[in-house]
Amino acid sequence: MQDIFNPVYRKDYFEGFSEGLNPMLSLRDSYSDAYYEGFQLGREEYENLNGKITNGIPKLIVTTKVLEDFLLAGMLGMNIDESGYTPYQIEIIQKWYQSGVEKYDVYSNRNLLNILDQKGIDLV
Repeated sequence: MQDIFNPVYRKDYFEGFSEGLNPMLSLRDSYSDAYYEGFQLGREEYENLNGKITNGIPKLIVTTKVLEDFLLAGMLGMNIDESGYTPYQIEIIQKWYQSGVEKYDVYSNRNLLNILDQKGIDLV
């Protein structure tokens, strides 16, 4: 990896990274070193969360944001819906959810639910 603080390198790197996260896109025919490195890292992250692309593209895509939602659900003691995810994805999701469960604090949960109730927010 070259100098990530170089604005031109950084732009190409992040463009490659974001395209690597998209399972529908493939590596361009012509690209810079920065784009290639970013694409490779983005594709690696996608496959770590969703499984190899060669095994097919799942109906639902797991991202860091999705995992953070499952972590929060675990922290709040909420049930989760794993339907639509592949067994590989469920394994990843369960690790994040379990991490949240380990941080679960019943008193914080009650306080949060009381605040949400006062604001008229209902958790389904």
